[in-house]
Amino acid sequence: MANLVEAKTQAEFESILVKDGSRFAVVHFQASWAPQCGQMNEVLTELAKQHAKATFVKLEAEAVPEVSEKYAIASVPTFVLFKGGVQVDRLDGAHAPELTKKVQRLVASGASEPERGPADLNERLKKLINAAPCMLFMKGTAQEPRCGFSRQMVALLNERSIKFSTFDILSDEEVRQGLKTYSNWPTYPQLYVKGDLVGGLDIAKELAESGELESVCPKAVTLEDRLKEAINRSPVMLFMKGSKEAARCGFSRQILEILNGAGADYDTFNILDDEEVRQGLKTYSNWPTYPQLYVKGDLVGGLDIVKELQESGELLTVLKGDS
Repeated sequence: MANLVEAKTQAEFESILVKDGSRFAVVHFQASWAPQCGQMNEVLTELAKQHAKATFVKLEAEAVPEVSEKYAIASVPTFVLFKGGVQVDRLDGAHAPELTKKVQRLVASGASEPERGPADLNERLKKLINAAPCMLFMKGTAQEPRCGFSRQMVALLNERSIKFSTFDILSDEEVRQGLKTYSNWPTYPQLYVKGDLVGGLDIAKELAESGELESVCPKAVTLEDRLKEAINRSPVMLFMKGSKEAARCGFSRQILEILNGAGADYDTFNILDDEEVRQGLKTYSNWPTYPQLYVKGDLVGGLDIVKELQESGELLTVLKGDS
């Protein structure tokens, strides 16, 4: 269903809002572990069938904390309704009849609105261009380019591990024609970095040949880089299921009790929030289970090791990084 989509990153979420800036958007902040969210997704599917003028978005609240914090999401399910990219209403909780009413009012509110003028289009183009640090306007998507030039541009960026988002100009004729005038650049693909036009494929090739493309565009963060950053976020880092305030497995709860009892100063990382880190850290550390405790970037071990250190009286020394 074209108007029922899922946003997995902040960039995807913002791109959807900008792309559908002239329409309405209903965003379901959900959690896969919450049964009521699954039930409300069935309601969302039916609403999407009934209201083709609106875009319905599913977003895993804990996986995209920047967006959840921005819209003050305290519980799931929560629904935030947008008109022209601006929040106009919200609903907290699983209330299907109330959500239906709010969606009906939202769509009805735009039934007689006039078409947007050039100034509105320019504003929309600005938002699109700035939806990500590196934005590529192309034919098709990064996964399925639909012209040779777009395919070459995607390959060029991927070969250099450059992180970028895309907009399919074939999906929106207004953007396709409007951006040519806005950028004074008549062809596609078009590459923008931090809101400024870099150029098309020829310019990107020249920059690649001179070695400048990598410095112009932001590089993708590798999983290894992410893991190192997370491990070194604090001198003592605990990777666990849940958080300091609410452990979500017995082993994590026990290790928290030991660390708290020792008066340790530590930070935690909830591996349930990030499947990539959850799986990647097992390989990186060669340790197959959680929790995992790190001190000054080095793996101490899991619950059994921490228990042994506590019983031998060595735990405080290890937590200080003295051994």
